[in-house]
Amino acid sequence: MKRSSFVFRLAASAVALAAGLPLAASAQQVINLTVASSHPTTIPWVGFIPQVFMPEVDKRLAAGGKYKVQWKEAFGGQLYKANATLTSVEQGITDIGWVFSYLEPAKMPISQLSVHTPFVTSDTRIVLGAMNELIDKNPAFRNEWDKYNLVFLGATGSDTYDIYTKFPVKSIDDLKGRKISAPGILGQWLRGVGATPVDGALTTFYTDIQTGVSDGVVSLATGILPTKIYEVAPYITKVNMGVVFSGGLAINKDTWAKLPPEVQTAMREAGAEYSRRHGEDLVQRHQSAMDRMVEVGKTQNPPVTVTAMSESDRRKWIDQLPPLSQEWVKNNEARGVQARALLAQYIAAVKARGAKPERDWER
Repeated sequence: MKRSSFVFRLAASAVALAAGLPLAASAQQVINLTVASSHPTTIPWVGFIPQVFMPEVDKRLAAGGKYKVQWKEAFGGQLYKANATLTSVEQGITDIGWVFSYLEPAKMPISQLSVHTPFVTSDTRIVLGAMNELIDKNPAFRNEWDKYNLVFLGATGSDTYDIYTKFPVKSIDDLKGRKISAPGILGQWLRGVGATPVDGALTTFYTDIQTGVSDGVVSLATGILPTKIYEVAPYITKVNMGVVFSGGLAINKDTWAKLPPEVQTAMREAGAEYSRRHGEDLVQRHQSAMDRMVEVGKTQNPPVTVTAMSESDRRKWIDQLPPLSQEWVKNNEARGVQARALLAQYIAAVKARGAKPERDWER
């Protein structure tokens, strides 16, 4: 596999030399690593890479005193776009990066499980905890990362999904026949209301809505706020469709193999902390993002408004969805995967953490 910037160099401490101490007592191995993403650091799960993951690695290595990482940052699409997050880490275009797994349904079909089970929970911590456990302990989940030359470091997810449109939504009937943007396979959630999904990502939604490619978007408050999509889609309809596992922080396996065990341990621990704090942050950030959009959008025309979808319409949406989980099971079993067992393990894992699914996806 192609590798990007992994090099080792030795740096001796000038203070130690001046004091006449043996060089071996103060030598520190400096490891150069590139860390990158397709999205900007204003997006919460990307921002937490430089804000949490990298400092946590640095802190652990500083305590050991033997190694130091020299980070080369390339966030915000400097090296690759949203459609190349997997291949860019796989091929070593970056050493470490956020992999947007649900834009990879063909390559990572097992990782799409949470997308096929909407309306399960709005608590990000529950989904991330379940997925981190399954990837750590279940070979079927883990191998989907391993086979693309990736070492998984920590799960990322979304806050709960809602509808953002350029027209008011008074009932789910208003969505029928409309073109609604959605990231990748998530567009299948629109099958419950008869809308037409338009593939896209947070980096493309604004322009798509502005130019009429779509009439709105299925998305999350923490992504809509920093990208200012509320400017072109000011009508927010709170549907609370639930949280999904969106991907994870990963490192190129060739790079990983070159790292000393102490550095590998630091990265695994930092990845777990990154995922934990990311989940906690999204739980708090969702409502504040909603409130902020209303505040900054009150003077635009039309102003930003938030309306909760009625419980009867929500129930209708849930009931009208096709059997998404069973479609996932069938497609994966055709590939020789024991998918029904994986579905049961996932549902058990989220329920064990307090989730109360609004539809029985195991049936």
